[in-house]
Amino acid sequence: MPHKVLEFRDTPNPNAKKLLVDPPTGPAGSAARSFFKADQAKGDGLGERLFAVPGVVNVLIHTDWITIGKSPEVAWDKVKAGVGKALSEATGA
Repeated sequence: MPHKVLEFRDTPNPNAKKLLVDPPTGPAGSAARSFFKADQAKGDGLGERLFAVPGVVNVLIHTDWITIGKSPEVAWDKVKAGVGKALSEATGA
């Protein structure tokens, strides 16, 4: 199911952003999914799509929000564009 980023929020970590998304990434009360490496996200369609974005180094997927960590060498504008595209094309949570 495609998702839309409603808002990118800053976090205390300059290399991480919290994304508010719609629709939710899963049913209310679903367990969060945390991936610190791309290979950990194998089998999770949304996680795999997000790690395919250049510069993404970790992903936390919660029902109503996602946190993306990026490499310090990559600019946020590029990561945001790639993440937005990946979420809009997502076909499974």
